[in-house]
Amino acid sequence: MPRRGRLHIPGGCYHVIGRGLERRYIFADAADKRDFLSRFGLNIQASGSQCLAWALMSNHYHFLIRAGSQPLGKLMSPVLGGFAGNYNRRHNRCGYVFQNRFSSILCDEDNYLLELVRYIHLNPVRANMVDGLKQLSKYPWTGHAGLIGKQRQNWHAIDEVLCQFGTSTSHARKKYLKFIQDGLGAQEEMKLSGGGLVRSYGGWEAVERLRKEHIICIGDERILGDSDFVERVLREDELAIESKSRLDRDGWDLEKLIQHVCDRYELEECDILGRSRENSVSTAKTLICYLGNASLGIKSTTIARRLGISQPAVSKWISKGEKASEGEYWMRLLR
Repeated sequence: MPRRGRLHIPGGCYHVIGRGLERRYIFADAADKRDFLSRFGLNIQASGSQCLAWALMSNHYHFLIRAGSQPLGKLMSPVLGGFAGNYNRRHNRCGYVFQNRFSSILCDEDNYLLELVRYIHLNPVRANMVDGLKQLSKYPWTGHAGLIGKQRQNWHAIDEVLCQFGTSTSHARKKYLKFIQDGLGAQEEMKLSGGGLVRSYGGWEAVERLRKEHIICIGDERILGDSDFVERVLREDELAIESKSRLDRDGWDLEKLIQHVCDRYELEECDILGRSRENSVSTAKTLICYLGNASLGIKSTTIARRLGISQPAVSKWISKGEKASEGEYWMRLLR
């Protein structure tokens, strides 16, 4: 059976998990973990996404990520590929490091965000890698220490989590610690993997009907939420597919986008390809990079080659475009 594509909902909250091949260690020492986190930090900042919780274990990792405009694959691919190559060189080995592709479960953050933060940060305790909360507070390989004001990674969006516990940072940290402590004493863990939720969307007969109508349906291993959440996500995904299909049907590609933006700002193509720092040229480049990637699905490397700039520069323009666009205004430029 062919594997299904990932569901991409900008602003969606995803539990991302990856394991070592045959459950082998992927982090042999602290240097491996620092390398992995360094790559992840650079890429999540460039992607415009947010990391709300994280944990590195010996043979797997957990991240709780709120996605930006770019799909998670574009965030994780350079992280995993770069790390695997460096891991093999450092440890004088060859071959795959990770088991298959990473999994990503779209979560209803209204009901599950804090439970996932707790679950992820308590992983080292439950695996007996550290002994209780006192050691966890000093443990550098989860986001827990950062949330309580120690060893914070600059890419960890701790304020997004602490605001769930209160407006005062000190008060929020106390409530967060109490929440974590309560999790250790819980008799039964909440089930936080996707499963069975598509059934709430009208049962399997309804799912089959949706497939026959060519509506992309979320498999239950890819979602954690109630039926209302499932229905809303399906609708958003369907609208995104319709938008991309319309753009393809109307002949939008990178060349048409470049010409359209140049006409709009009364520029020549040579202006875009040059090194001018005029505001109109900067805005035009931002439009081309952001809309080309987010709306037309063009790879940043392809845009970089066409514009004669580096891939990191394209990533910068994409991030700038996402922050400035707020979605609707720039999307209308393709109509």
